[in-house]
Amino acid sequence: MNPEASVVDNVIDAVSAVFLMVGALMSLAAAVGLLRFPDLLSRMHAATKPQVLGLFLLLAAIGLQMRTWWVWPVLLVAWIFQLLTVPVSAHMVGRAGYRTKHLHRELLSSDELDAVVQKAAQSARDESAREESSRDEASDGGRRD
Repeated sequence: MNPEASVVDNVIDAVSAVFLMVGALMSLAAAVGLLRFPDLLSRMHAATKPQVLGLFLLLAAIGLQMRTWWVWPVLLVAWIFQLLTVPVSAHMVGRAGYRTKHLHRELLSSDELDAVVQKAAQSARDESAREESSRDEASDGGRRD
């Protein structure tokens, strides 16, 4: 066996071991954050930020250990899919949690969504009032007393 190949294999094994350990620690940190953080927004942050980096490191370790070129595109697609879906799902969960009051407002440093929600609620009330007045006019038959 070629001694240089053995050294390269040892380096690849060491790098993949480091990637596995750091990726597993990142995933563990995300899990602990999900259990320990006080509100929905903090938990969402814990679930998304370290999890994506942890998954990347785990996938890179798998790619290094497989030592074949064809596995890298598959792992890349898996990671890109994660990168595309995590922010969208976190955004949707965050907005739903905000609208249903599942957060601690005292923990927010700034509340930029409040004005948008208030404006949407006012528009919904105005639309409801317009529909009610048009129904009242239709039930009166358009007559005026």
